[in-house]
Amino acid sequence: MQFNTLSPIYLQIAQYMHDLILNRVWNDGERIPSVRDMAMELEVNPNTVIRTYALLQEEGTLENQRGIGYFTAKDARSLVLKKRRERFFKKEVPALFLTMETLGLTMEDLQVYADQLKQKGENHEDKSQEE
Repeated sequence: MQFNTLSPIYLQIAQYMHDLILNRVWNDGERIPSVRDMAMELEVNPNTVIRTYALLQEEGTLENQRGIGYFTAKDARSLVLKKRRERFFKKEVPALFLTMETLGLTMEDLQVYADQLKQKGENHEDKSQEE
């Protein structure tokens, strides 16, 4: 994992773990790597991973089963999805609308572009299935 200097490492690890949950690499209620194993995998100090796990426990995404290890919560994916959607609507959508206004773009322009992207994706899938 490549870390950037724009945000604390433990928050970047939390986002990485959220991605693993959203992409179903880690399923709800599944055991996850120990603090030590995660620290070795990401090449960070174990204290950084402890801080990440504590944050994710606090938000309800992880559960610690004493003596057994850390697990994703039973509803971890829906929690992460809700959190990401809220952040998207609070931060990214307003920035998108501001940029659209600055560039003189309309919702129709955005829809046309979305349709083009979807079309390209479908064409790409069709071609890869033919090969």
